[in-house]
Amino acid sequence: MSVYALNLFDITDPDEYLAYSRRSPQEVAKHGGRVVALGRFADAIAGDISPRTVLVLVEWDSRAAFDNYCNDPELADLHPHRENGTSSYIWHLFDRLDDLRPLLKLV
Repeated sequence: MSVYALNLFDITDPDEYLAYSRRSPQEVAKHGGRVVALGRFADAIAGDISPRTVLVLVEWDSRAAFDNYCNDPELADLHPHRENGTSSYIWHLFDRLDDLRPLLKLV
């Protein structure tokens, strides 16, 4: 079952994050992920978290695909660029739903 990884963060070192972003699209794809949305913060309408500058939403084939990307030893040199180039990182996973009935307990 697909999962979505919501990434919200601020860029603190553009060179570090650029080193990550040059290679990450092909590695994400190789591991069963695809970026479905990129965004720059525009306005806080509601909510109690501090705004982050960047949004990246990635759809993964499964939780296992996401975990394989995160834990692939061949990518051990890649992930530090993301970590060193950003701050205030929020990384949440969401199960894909076709509708909200499972959350509303409707059949």
